[in-house]
Formats: sequence, structure tokens, C-alpha cells
Amino acid sequence: MMGAVALGVAIAGGAAHGAFHRNSPLFGRVRTETAARGNAVALTFDDGPNPDATPAILDALGERGVKATFFTLGRHAERWPELVRRVADEGHAVGNHGYFHRKLHRRSPHYVREDLRLGTEAIERASGVHPRWFRAPHGFRSPWVVAIARRFGQETVGWSLGVWDSERPGADVIAQRTIEGARPRSILLLHDGDGYDPAGDRTQTAQAVPSIVDALHQRGYRFVTLDEE
Repeated sequence: MMGAVALGVAIAGGAAHGAFHRNSPLFGRVRTETAARGNAVALTFDDGPNPDATPAILDALGERGVKATFFTLGRHAERWPELVRRVADEGHAVGNHGYFHRKLHRRSPHYVREDLRLGTEAIERASGVHPRWFRAPHGFRSPWVVAIARRFGQETVGWSLGVWDSERPGADVIAQRTIEGARPRSILLLHDGDGYDPAGDRTQTAQAVPSIVDALHQRGYRFVTLDEE
């Protein structure tokens, strides 16, 4: 009896790890670091675009010659297609963050397919680019999410460091957490939008970006998109 209980606990624990840990390989391979070698880091932004934060972030990156990867939310792309087009036109990588921004770990295969399809189509209409990358909202996945993304030609991406900028702890805190936590080949998770509120405030993240880029440059890091192998 005790052995069966222990086995059940182990199975449940493994399933939970696969569902909730953004980098768990249990439900399929996930990109956890950049393919670029050396002191490369990838800035990634989720949940955009946002009419206040995204342009400010793009301005700061452009002034510094830095490219990033933007995991775009389909329903936000429909609201502000010109911002998605700007992201692509300025040489940044565009990833798919789905359409609805609902956690996928308890969703059916049909729901996951529709979420990814609608997100993909919204991004393509806005930017003219087919996204090569997919990131699940909150990183939560079920056993079929990675396989479905692959059918859309998208590799699933986790992250090395999340700094909880969505909690709006202040631009200085966001910058400090990112600078101190960055390591060679890190995928850094920030947010240029709010997945639950199209007008959500992400200006603190935008304000932190110049400090992040300048400090990491001073430490010898270079910035890459996920498209760079």
C-alpha cells in the first residue's frame, strides 16, 4: 500500500512539474537558453503590444542597436497591428503567445490548437511574419502543447530568468533584478503588455530597459534574438 501511495505521489509530482515548470522537458522539449554562444543574452517581452510601453521599449532598443524577441498576444495584435509591424520591421523576432492568454495546462487539444492558430494568424496579418517561437502563458503546459506548437512550425520557449516586472516593483528594481540575474546564454523574461488588460501599465518595464541594456553591455554581454543560431 505504501509503495502504491509513494508511486502515486511521484507521478502526481512529475505531472505537476511538467505542467507548471516553464523549462520542464517532461511534456516535450523547451528552449531554455540561447543558441548563440559566449556572453549572449536574449531579451524577451511577453503580452504585448501595448500602446505606451512597446514604442518606448522599441525606441530604447533602437537607440542602442539591440534586437529582442517579442512574444505577441494575438488579441492585442488585432488592436495595435501597427506596433507588431514595427517590431518586425525594426528587425526584432516575433513570437506567438497565443490569442487569449489563458493557462493551457488544463485545456483540451482543440482549445490549444485554436489558441495557437488564432494567435499565429493575428501576428501574420499584422506583421507579414510567421512566428517561429511559441511561449505558453505563464509557461504552463499540458502533454500536447509542445507537439501542437511544432505543427504550426513553432518551437516552444521557456526562460532562464523572470524578474516579476509584471508586479510593477519599480523600474530600478526591475533593472537590478535583470542585471544581477543575467548569465551567459540567458533568456530574460520581461513584459511589454498585460495579458489580462490591454491597457495595463508596463511603463516601469519600459523605463528599466535602457539601464538593463547599458549595464549588461558594460559587463561584456551582447544581445541576440532567438532567431540567431
